[in-house]
Amino acid sequence: MALKATIYKTELQIADMDRGYYQDHNLTIAQHPSENDLRMMIRIVAFIRHAHENLTFTKGLSTDDEPDLWQKSLSDEIEVWIDLGQPDEKRIRKACGRAKEVFIYTYSGNAGDIWWEQNAGKLARFSNLKVYDINCDDSAQLASLVNRTMSLQCTVQDGAIWLTDNEQTIQVNINPR
Repeated sequence: MALKATIYKTELQIADMDRGYYQDHNLTIAQHPSENDLRMMIRIVAFIRHAHENLTFTKGLSTDDEPDLWQKSLSDEIEVWIDLGQPDEKRIRKACGRAKEVFIYTYSGNAGDIWWEQNAGKLARFSNLKVYDINCDDSAQLASLVNRTMSLQCTVQDGAIWLTDNEQTIQVNINPR
């Protein structure tokens, strides 16, 4: 019998001082059976960083031809493609050819650093690609926020994100590669 996704309901109150974006989002997030809590929270952080009314979670891990998140125009063109982890060059090339903007978030510490060292030269040619790293110390704390029903207040300022669930506040620093 196949394992089913675990469903999480998340309410985000986003105050993004950097972009002047202030909005509430009610999200339903399906956590793939092979996805851990940390990766799911990294998806939420990426959503917060790029929040927009048309930004959506995709099938993610269960399909090869979709990113973790994307934003599509009304005419179904991909405006923003967001991948997590360490995608291979072929996937990145495909993403850069299909989307106006492509963002990759690494979060695995030394493994992310090694991936970047091996791929930075090849990826420099893509003008619509931006790669960021989420500090491992910050990301490890993110998993502690996970509940089946989450209500998070999110403040974005000077590139940092603060997440508060009324019990704890976690600062996430996102650094450009």
